[in-house]
Amino acid sequence: MSILSLSTVLALSRYRWTIAILAALSGRGARFVEILNRVGLSRDSLSRALEQLIDAGWVIRNPGHGHPLRPEYLLTESGQALAQVASAILKTQNRLEIPVKDMTRWTLPLVHVLAAGQTRFSGIERALPKASPRAVSLSLKATTAQRLVQRKVLDGFPPTTEYLLAKNGKYFAEALEIA
Repeated sequence: MSILSLSTVLALSRYRWTIAILAALSGRGARFVEILNRVGLSRDSLSRALEQLIDAGWVIRNPGHGHPLRPEYLLTESGQALAQVASAILKTQNRLEIPVKDMTRWTLPLVHVLAAGQTRFSGIERALPKASPRAVSLSLKATTAQRLVQRKVLDGFPPTTEYLLAKNGKYFAEALEIA
């Protein structure tokens, strides 16, 4: 078992529905309408997300399938591995009762960075170069409220703060592992 690379976790987290779509496609392909019904989002949002997944090389249109107005989408080989991870992430979200809308773009990358051993704000910020300091701060607050991350203030002069994965955060870190 190995943990996904940070760049892959960032790509998975870029759009809110990427994980749900990959999980919906796991096992076999699905038509656009089937994905729409399983995931429950607008046609435009699904179209944009599918285009992003195609650009990433995780999903393809089924070239041997019927009518162009009713396309079917399939996972590529790399998409199949990520679909297993996406399914594990969704199961963890459901078990912890964290709705998709409560997951920020930086939740999973933050869990990944904390699992890799970064504990200080400056280290986390450096590990996530595309995230602004405000985004990191808001994500740390959100994940602390969701009980994924623990904030610990250490005595000393000046006092320092460490962020550690809580028990629920460790479940997400385990979900980011691939076989």
